[in-house]
Amino acid sequence: QLKKLKVSDLLIQTLYTVSSLGYSRLATENRDLDQAKLAIEAMRALIPVLAESVPEEVLSDFNQVMSNMQLAYAKAVAEG
Repeated sequence: QLKKLKVSDLLIQTLYTVSSLGYSRLATENRDLDQAKLAIEAMRALIPVLAESVPEEVLSDFNQVMSNMQLAYAKAVAEG
């Protein structure tokens, strides 16, 4: 199975998982701002790595998700 697996596919799946976890840590009932910030930073690090391996629209979608998470994080911090 590892022979068929592409690193780019694994990174895409990782970004989906990290974004889901990050959003869940921004929700009021599960709020953990340290973990949410870590998710944002992980996305910031991984997205550029995929730049030459995936279509531009995939990168654009992940960048939009990251931006939305950053805004939600800022709102959560402001709410205290």
